Amino acid sequence: MHITLQHIELIDRIDQLIRLQATGTPQELATKLDISKTKLYRIINIMKALKAPLEYDLTKQSFIYAETVRFTVGFFSKEKANQKFNSLVS
Repeated sequence: MHITLQHIELIDRIDQLIRLQATGTPQELATKLDISKTKLYRIINIMKALKAPLEYDLTKQSFIYAETVRFTVGFFSKEKANQKFNSLVS
């Protein structure tokens, strides 16, 4: 169970960095996350299996989403879920 939560937290952090277009190279991202490059690619493969349209942009030197998506995990009141969704869309 603990490993699952760690993966979710990593995915959430990677998602934030992707949205900021601030992942850097795969090696830089692995260093930022304090994980190995191998583990980074495992997490990226999990994200892709979950249908994340992930790509690496050589020009920006960052992972990006090829289309607009959102990643949400957890339980939220309906009001908070709508607020979070609206802030992501804006």
